[in-house]
Amino acid sequence: MDHGTPWWSAQSPQGFTKLSLWLMKQGIALHWGRIRHPQTQGKVERFHGELQRALRCRPPRADLQEWLDEFRWEHNHVRPHEALGMQTPVSRWRASERRYESNPPTWEYPASSWVLKVDSDGKIKLKGEHWLISRALSGEQIRLVTVEHRVLVYYCRSLVRELDLGNQRSTIVDRWLPDESSQLKL
Repeated sequence: MDHGTPWWSAQSPQGFTKLSLWLMKQGIALHWGRIRHPQTQGKVERFHGELQRALRCRPPRADLQEWLDEFRWEHNHVRPHEALGMQTPVSRWRASERRYESNPPTWEYPASSWVLKVDSDGKIKLKGEHWLISRALSGEQIRLVTVEHRVLVYYCRSLVRELDLGNQRSTIVDRWLPDESSQLKL
C-alpha cells in the first residue's frame, strides 16, 4: 500500500487507520511501500495515468459514473496489457478464495493465547508497567507471545509491536516492502 490517507495516518505511530485495522480483521497482511516511491505501486500509478489521459482525450459529456463504467469495461475487457502478455485483465482475473466479510466477527485467537485489551490511551499494563501499543488499537484485543525476554504483540494475524522487557523498550515492527535496490541480485 502507499501512504495515502485511507491506508496511512501520520497521527498514528504505526500509521494505522480504521481501514487498515479493518483489513487486518479480514486476515489481510499489510505492507507499505517506501514513501515517495510510486514505483512500488506501479500498476496503480499506471492506471491513474491512463485514466487521466482518457479524461483529456474524451471527457465525459454527461453522467460521470456512466463514463467511468465504460472506461473500466474498456480497460478490463477490451484493451490488451503489455504486462499481461497482451491479454486483457479479465482473461487473467479469478475470484478470491477468501470470503468477504463486510462486518468481520471479533477476531478469535487460539484458546491458549495470552490476550489483553488495549486501553483508551492505546496502552496495556504488563508486569506493573504501561506499554504503548497503538492508540488506533484502543478497545481492541491483542495477543501476546513471549519469546525469551521479549513479548511479541499481534493484532489479528499481524505482528504490530515488540516489547523488550529487559531493556524496557517498545518497538514498532516495520511493515515496509523491501527496497529492490537493496535486494541481493542473483
